[in-house]
Amino acid sequence: MPELPEVEVVRRGLERWVAGRTVARAEVLHPRAVRRHVPGAEEFAARLAGRTIGSAERRGKYLWLPLDGSDAILAHLGMSGQLLVVEPDAAPERHLRIRLGFADGGPELRFVDQRTFGHVLVAPMTLRLPRWVPEPIAHIAADPFEDEFDDELFTIGLRRRRTEVKRALLDQSLISGVGNIYADEALWRARLHGTRPADTLTRPKIAELLAAAREVMSEALAEGGTSFDSLYVNVNGESGYFERSLAVYGRRGLPCRRCGAPVVRESFMNRSSYSCPRCQPPPRRSRKMGA
Repeated sequence: MPELPEVEVVRRGLERWVAGRTVARAEVLHPRAVRRHVPGAEEFAARLAGRTIGSAERRGKYLWLPLDGSDAILAHLGMSGQLLVVEPDAAPERHLRIRLGFADGGPELRFVDQRTFGHVLVAPMTLRLPRWVPEPIAHIAADPFEDEFDDELFTIGLRRRRTEVKRALLDQSLISGVGNIYADEALWRARLHGTRPADTLTRPKIAELLAAAREVMSEALAEGGTSFDSLYVNVNGESGYFERSLAVYGRRGLPCRRCGAPVVRESFMNRSSYSCPRCQPPPRRSRKMGA
C-alpha cells in the first residue's frame, strides 16, 4: 500500500497538473470507487461539475483537492489506486473507475484501481487547528513532515502505548503516513525490533526512531517512492526507485546492509515484518500486550 512518500509524489503531480482548473464533467465507471460517498455516484458527479480545484494537499496517506466552497475531493489509493493525468483522447485504462474532464480541454484526471480497495469522495472540510482538513480524516494524526506535528506529543503518546513499537508506528491516530515498509526501515535504522514494548523506550531512543522515520521517507521521496510492481506510479505513470535502497523490507535471506547477517521475515498483524536478527535482537522477555 502506498505510504507517505508515494502519496506525496502523487500530490506534487496533482499540484502541477490539476490545481486551479475547473471540472467540466465527472464520470463514475465503477460504484465501488465512490462507495464512501454516501449520496452515491450520480450525486458525486453532479457535485463536481463546474467546481474549481485548489492546491493539492496531503496528510499521511490521504490526498485531497480543495474545491471552491467548503468541501474537497478526498482520495485514498488503497493497495492499487492510481491518480493519472491523461490526454482526453487516450484509450481508457483497463481498471478505470473515475474520470474528470476539465473546462480548458486539457488532460483529464483519472482514478484507476485494479483491486478497488481505494476510494474517492466529496467531503466537507472541518477546522482542526491550525489547519482545515476533510471531515472524514479529522481523527488522523499529523504526519512527521507537517508543521503541526509535535515531537513531544508523539513521544508522550508512544510511551503511553502498552503495545509493540511497530504496532504503535502503524497507528494512524498517533502518527500518520508510516506503513509497513517504512516502519521496518525506520526500526532497522534505530536498531529496534518491532516487538519491543513501546512504553519501555527512552526519550532519546524515540527521538532516534522519529529521526530515522523522517530520514528514510525523505530519501524515498527523493527517488519517487517505492514500487514493487506496476501498481504504484506517479501521475505520469512512472514508478519510483527506492526499492533498490531498502535495507531490510522484502530482503529475507539477503545480508543486512550494516552487519551482513541474513535478514529474517516474521508474521505481524497479518502482514510481513523484516529485520536483522543481529542488529535488532527481539526483546529478551515477552509479555502480554495490554495486560
